[in-house]
Amino acid sequence: MGSCIICGASVDGRICDSHEEDVVFDFRGDSPHELVSNRFYRGTVDGYADFGVFVDLAPGVTGLLHRSELDQRLESLEWEPGDTVFVQVKNVRDNGNVDLGWSIRQSMREFRGTLVQEDGTSRLPEDEADEDEAANEGDQADEDEAAEEETDEAAEDGTDEEPAETSTEADDEGNAHGGDGAAAASADAGAAESAAADEGAETEATADAAGTTAPVGETETEEAAADEADADEPTPTAEYDRVPIETLGELVSEPVRIEGEVVSVRQTGGPTVFEVRDETGVVDVAAFVEAGVRAYPGVELGDVVRIDGEVERRREEIQIETEGLAVLEGSEAETVERRLAEALSERARPDELDALVGDETVTALADDVLDAAEAIRRAVLESRPIVVRHPATADGYVAGAAIERATLPLIRDEHAKRDAVYHYFTRRPLEGSVYEMDDATTDVTRMLQDRDRHDEKLPLFVLVGTGSTVESADGIGLLDVYDAASVVIDAAVADSETRESVDTLVSPELADVDGDLSTGALAASLAATVNGDVHDDLRHLPAVSYWEDAPAAYADLAADAGYDADRVAELREAIALEAYYQSYEDKRELVEDLLFDDAGDLAAHVSEQFREKLETELATARENLHTENVDGVRFTVLDTDAYTHRYDFPPTALLIETLHRRTREADGESITLGIGTDELYLRSTADLSVREVAADAAEIAPEADVTTASVRDGTIEFLSGERDAVEDAVIAAVAALV
Repeated sequence: MGSCIICGASVDGRICDSHEEDVVFDFRGDSPHELVSNRFYRGTVDGYADFGVFVDLAPGVTGLLHRSELDQRLESLEWEPGDTVFVQVKNVRDNGNVDLGWSIRQSMREFRGTLVQEDGTSRLPEDEADEDEAANEGDQADEDEAAEEETDEAAEDGTDEEPAETSTEADDEGNAHGGDGAAAASADAGAAESAAADEGAETEATADAAGTTAPVGETETEEAAADEADADEPTPTAEYDRVPIETLGELVSEPVRIEGEVVSVRQTGGPTVFEVRDETGVVDVAAFVEAGVRAYPGVELGDVVRIDGEVERRREEIQIETEGLAVLEGSEAETVERRLAEALSERARPDELDALVGDETVTALADDVLDAAEAIRRAVLESRPIVVRHPATADGYVAGAAIERATLPLIRDEHAKRDAVYHYFTRRPLEGSVYEMDDATTDVTRMLQDRDRHDEKLPLFVLVGTGSTVESADGIGLLDVYDAASVVIDAAVADSETRESVDTLVSPELADVDGDLSTGALAASLAATVNGDVHDDLRHLPAVSYWEDAPAAYADLAADAGYDADRVAELREAIALEAYYQSYEDKRELVEDLLFDDAGDLAAHVSEQFREKLETELATARENLHTENVDGVRFTVLDTDAYTHRYDFPPTALLIETLHRRTREADGESITLGIGTDELYLRSTADLSVREVAADAAEIAPEADVTTASVRDGTIEFLSGERDAVEDAVIAAVAALV
C-alpha cells in the first residue's frame, strides 16, 4: 500500500482514483497497451497530418490527437515538432493505435503532481533520482571496500605500499616539502583525530550541562532539525512598493510587491501555485519549498495576502516567483478588502443598458438586464467560474453564444493565463428546455470536484431560455442547497415561483411587458451591456434567433451589419443542425466560426445539409399525417414513433414545429400533434396553455398519469400503455378550450 501524492489517502500505488486526472504521467514503457485510458501524459509533437497531430509518448509509442478533439482549429495550433505537450489517452485500440484527447493544461505547473509510469507501476520522479544516488553510493562503497582490501593485503605482505587511490600528486607534494609522504599523512590524520576528540568532549560537556545523556554528536543535529521545522517560510520585507497586477507585464525580471485575495490554490509536481486577485487583475504566484510539497500550508482560499517576488514570463504567461508571502490580518486586511470591494463595485455595474435597437420590451427590462450584467461582470472580477446553460436549439445557441462573446474578452483581460477562458467560462447545452435534476446533478458534481480538487470558487450559473418555470424547480433547488448563485434569462415563458429560487431573473412575462421578443434577442442586448466592445459583433444575432417573422427592427439591424435575409436563414439553419449533433458539447470554436468569423462557405455548406435532411423527413411525415376536425378545430396528428427517424436529424420538436408552420390553415384554428411512446408535442395557432391542456386531459384519462413536461417545448408526458387514451383526451381537451 502507498499514499496518494495529492490527498494522502491509502492506495495501491501513488494516486487515488479521484485525483488521477490531476496528475501528469511520464511514460517509460515500450508498448501502447501499457497506457491507461483517461490519464494525462507528457508527450512530444512528432508531426502534423490533415486530420490531426501525432504525439510521441515514448520511443516507439505514438498517438493521434484528432482535429475533432482540439479546442481550436488545427491550423491555429502553434506547436512545432519536438515541442513538449500534454494530452489525455482516450483509448488504446486492439491494433495498438492510441486515440488522444486535448488537455487545456499545457504546462507542468498546471497539474498537481507528476508520476513516472513504467513496468505497470508508478513512482515519483524524485524516487528515480534517489535510486540513482543510491546506486552511485553503492558503487563508491564497492570501490572503498576494494581499496581497503588492497591495503590490508599490502599490510599482510609487510610492505609500506600506499592504497591504490593515493595520488601521485600527493606523493609529489610530500617530497616537495622534503618529508616522507606517509609520515605527513599520518600527522594530518593525528591532528584530525585530536580535533574530533576535542569537539566530542565539548559536545559531551554541553549535553552533561543540560542534564541529558544524548550520544556524542547528535544534540546539534536534533537542535538544527527542530529549528528548521519551527522556522517560518519567507515573509515580505519592507523593501518594495506595491504595484497593481495589471502592470506586471511591464515589469518582467523586476522585484515587486502585490496585495490581494487568494482565489485558487493548486499543487503541482513542482511549486504551489496561488492565484491572487487585486483590484486590477489576477496573476499566478509560484512558491517552492520542495517538489510536490505544499508551500505556505496555512494560506487558504479567500485569504488576503501580501507577496514579494520577481515577475517572470513562462510560456508567454506572466507569473510571480515568490520571495516572501504573508497573510494579512486586522486593519491591513481590512484596507485591502475595502480597496477590492470598492473597485469591484465600480467595475461590475454597467453604466447603462446597451440595447441593440430601440426595443421597448428590452428597455422596460433595463433594471433587470443591468442586474444580470452586473452579476456576470462581478463573477469575472471575482475569478468565479461562469457556467451558461441553454437549450440545444438555434435560439438557445444564439443566446448562449452572445453571452460567451461578451464574457471571454473580459476574462482574458482579467487573467494572465492564456487558457483562463476555458477555466472560467463553460457553456453546456441542454437536450431540452427544462433544467432537470439530471442536468443539475451534473453541474453540482463538477462544481464540487473543482472546488475540492482545484480550490475553485462555486460558479455563477447563467440559465438562458431555461430554468424559468416550475418544471425546473428541482434542478434550481439543488443549486440553491449549495448556495450557488444563478441568473435566469427567458423571453418566452416564466413562472412567478422562479423569483424565489434564483438570484436574478430577466423575463418580460413576469415584468408584465408585452412584445415579440426571442431569448436570443434579449440575451444579445444583455451581452452588449456586459461588454460594449462587442456591440457591433452582436447586431445580426437577434434576427438569427427567430424562425420566422423577425421584427423589422432586428431584420434591419442585421442587414446594416451585412447579413441579408438569406444569410440570416443560412446561419439559423446551420446552427440548428450543429446544435443537434453532439448536443451536450458547446462546440465553442465551430459556433464562433459560424456566427462571427465565417466568410460564407461554412454556413452555406451546413445549411444545405440542414435543408436536405429536413425536407427528406418532412416528405415522409406528410405522407403519414392523420387529419380530423373536432368542433370546428382542425387537428393534424403524426405518429412520431412509426414515421420519423427518431435518432437522426431533425429532432422531433423541430419537425413538429416545421410541420405546423407548413400545414396550418390561414383561417380557423389549427392544431398539430406529434405523439410518441410516452410524450406528446403540441403546436397551436390558438393561445393555449399547455399546462391547462395537460390538466384537463388528466381528468379525461385518469389512468394515464398525464403531466406537463415542458411549457416552452409544448410537451406532455404520459404512461406509454395509455397512449391511445391520451391522444383522444388531449384532442378533447384542446377542442373544449379553443
